[in-house]
Amino acid sequence: MKTWLITGCSSGFGKRLAIAAADRGDQVVATARDPQGIKDIASTYDGRMITLPLDVTDAASAVSAVAKAVEVFGGLDILVNNAGYGLFGAVEEGTPDEYRPMFDVNVFGLIETTKAALPILRGTGGTIVNFSSGAGIAGGGGGGYYNAAKFAVEGVSEALADELRPFGIRVIIVEPGPFRTEFLGRSITMAARQMPEYAASSGRRTNYRETNNGAQAGDPDKAVAVILQAVDAKEPPLHLPLGPVAYGIAERKLKAFRKDMDAWRDVAVHTDFDRA
Repeated sequence: MKTWLITGCSSGFGKRLAIAAADRGDQVVATARDPQGIKDIASTYDGRMITLPLDVTDAASAVSAVAKAVEVFGGLDILVNNAGYGLFGAVEEGTPDEYRPMFDVNVFGLIETTKAALPILRGTGGTIVNFSSGAGIAGGGGGGYYNAAKFAVEGVSEALADELRPFGIRVIIVEPGPFRTEFLGRSITMAARQMPEYAASSGRRTNYRETNNGAQAGDPDKAVAVILQAVDAKEPPLHLPLGPVAYGIAERKLKAFRKDMDAWRDVAVHTDFDRA
């Protein structure tokens, strides 16, 4: 039996993952900024799931949630940093009051929650699951701020994987493509300023949101099953793209990256001082 602490359980992958983990007999600390909205999911698990308030932008809140997990369940095995939301709009359109809070939740909140859990995990080993996105693999017009936040998640997760390996802590970066969750609805903010100059590029994101919300091809329950399988694996992947769209993004990124490297290798590698 494992003990999980999951952020952002009010909807989407966080809620589904909390239920799936409890359904298989694990102990779950399900958290949300407002736990009133998730209390009902804990009632059927005979004490194996508790719900707590956790605002990831408040470091003290994260420390309190970890302490409660240890108090109630005796430890912590799996931390899932799922809380987050997106901001769509061209880079020129975004304003600090729109993009800074998004970074506070998606990046700095993840860091603070991870730091709160590490004193426990370093003593016992365990797994950290950080939710990135296909948007964390490759950037695209209209998603620059969200791309940047998820690229940051990728970078800090890769560093954590290297730093925490000696403690027996594994890191998994989950990179979903489009799944039929609430992401394109309640979890997306649009830049208030919409410039006609970007209608043909970043403006496509607005149309994508309007036409795809609730119609995504990805089944989130199947995605959760893959995440559970990765968590249970003896050698889990560091990067876990989920769904054919995410795999396509990764494959195109790798191909384009390799093309640039091959085209410029003969020039770009000759940058060291000449040896005497």
